[in-house]
Amino acid sequence: MKTIGLIGGMSWESTAVYYRHINEQMRRLRGGLASADIALRSLDFTEVVALQKAGRWDLAAAMLGEAGAGLAKAGADCILICTNTMHLVAEPVAAMVGVPLIDIITETARVLRADGRKRPLLLATRYTMEHGFYTNRMKALGLDVMVPDAQGRQRVHDVIFDELCQGSVCDIARMDYLALIEKAKAEGADSVILGCTEIGLLLDPSTLPLPGYDSTILHADAAVDFALGGRAAQAA
Repeated sequence: MKTIGLIGGMSWESTAVYYRHINEQMRRLRGGLASADIALRSLDFTEVVALQKAGRWDLAAAMLGEAGAGLAKAGADCILICTNTMHLVAEPVAAMVGVPLIDIITETARVLRADGRKRPLLLATRYTMEHGFYTNRMKALGLDVMVPDAQGRQRVHDVIFDELCQGSVCDIARMDYLALIEKAKAEGADSVILGCTEIGLLLDPSTLPLPGYDSTILHADAAVDFALGGRAAQAA
């Protein structure tokens, strides 16, 4: 079994989901007392958010790259950036770590395409919805991504940072997200991407007005596949 390296803490609420799901999958697939071989570096999210707000993605890339390189030195055979937003700097981080980086955008797109989805709604931080890196990558992979209007994007972003990343899960936020999904459905969306690793704390993908895809779970599943020598490992 290969060692999975996690760059986490962005926020730790979703990093805990990665850790639990990866180990639950290992136990399901291998049985008994099986668990994953994981190396984890959990960053201080306040430092990362400060760089995001300042637009210093170069410094953020250096921070994550250093963390990933440290995980590789500690024995990690692959690296996961446990957040969608910071995949804005995935390319320079991948260049620094020296081992395969399992990309959350690629893994999410792969599953959507396999299911025949073409026009997903993306719910994520404003950085992910507005900076273009995510939607452009998805377009290159054959998916026409929709995002909420400006007011909707701000609401989704605020719930992520002011509530979910701080451990608060509220019914009002859930209702607001569901309203955005219903609106997108009426406008032609055929699915919804939970494109922030915390949104799965608020929404159950199986109960949404559109078929839902939790990027956290898809990313974690790809890590398990890699560790056990499956498709992800073959592609790396």
